[in-house]
Amino acid sequence: PRSTLFPYTTLFRSGLSLEDGLTPLQAAFRKHHALQCGFCTPGMLTTAHALLTDEPDADKARIREVLSGNLCRCTGYIPIVEAIYEARTAYAARDKLPGKGG
Repeated sequence: PRSTLFPYTTLFRSGLSLEDGLTPLQAAFRKHHALQCGFCTPGMLTTAHALLTDEPDADKARIREVLSGNLCRCTGYIPIVEAIYEARTAYAARDKLPGKGG
């Protein structure tokens, strides 16, 4: 099955998932209704996580540029961009933790 291509434990180690609740990025997607049918959600979350891990201060133009390779037919991208923009705060705070280089 496809689920074996991306092991479950990898989600925890990469910061894409928590054992007990939503990550700040997932919570922002929920708050902004940035998911509807769910088809594009894994790609959007993975792309957003990679962007914010490297560039926690990304502006909306940069977010749109990075998302340009992901297709969504339901949301019109505005809620997705808003969710990612809001999640920047959590990634910036995480970047300032001791040992994270910030």
